[in-house]
Amino acid sequence: MKTTKEILDALLSGVITKEEAEKILSAERLTHLGEFAVIDQSRGERSGVPEVIFAESKDAQTISQIANSMASTNGFALISRADENKVQVIEKNKGEHLIEVMGNSGMYTVLLYEKDWNPPTTTGKIAIITAGTSDIPYAKEVEAIAKVMGVDALNFHDIGVAGIHRLVEPLRKISSLDIDAIVVLAGMEGALPTVIASLVDIPVIGLPVPIGYGFRGKGEAALAAMLQSCAPGLAVVNIGNGIGAGSIACLIAKRAKK
Repeated sequence: MKTTKEILDALLSGVITKEEAEKILSAERLTHLGEFAVIDQSRGERSGVPEVIFAESKDAQTISQIANSMASTNGFALISRADENKVQVIEKNKGEHLIEVMGNSGMYTVLLYEKDWNPPTTTGKIAIITAGTSDIPYAKEVEAIAKVMGVDALNFHDIGVAGIHRLVEPLRKISSLDIDAIVVLAGMEGALPTVIASLVDIPVIGLPVPIGYGFRGKGEAALAAMLQSCAPGLAVVNIGNGIGAGSIACLIAKRAKK
């Protein structure tokens, strides 16, 4: 798919007429798949964040059709919240496309892409910090959106407040690497983003994870704690929203490098 700039350049140079440019812009921006999907193919160019296929509430065949259409048009398709069965169907129906599967514990983020597709040239850096290993599948969503948005992502896992001394080395490394934003994942009491936001001069995005048990478990206590944080410089997304947290961090990183 041609970018808006390429279409305008072709128009200005006389390669295409105004009517042809209008037709291309109209045709290439939305793709209708039967009566079940209208794909916003230019979302990444328009907003900086590409459209992502949410697999949890869709059947495997529908996901495959949408993903193959997006990959053929834009070079790649990103799928979040796929279980093992859906990953198998996507892989079976991928045709000439290549596939990369990230995650574990039955929650996978899938990148489907054309053989000649390459991620954008990296602009900016983010850090991803998880309080525990159970948070990693959600961290993989952050990592995946960073990859397709052209942002480097550094990962630090299992450094929650139960062993606060584990933070020392990751924060030392982050401070030396010109990191533009930090995504911090935590469940249970969700204290880690507040601690980190109080120690760095970098924007922090708190990502409450639906891990935990007991009163206000499954991320509710973590979300409330992050929203009630007294540390300035901390923004918070909804429970489990790895794509949203990663998108914000990457937009900050890309803007910081302009």
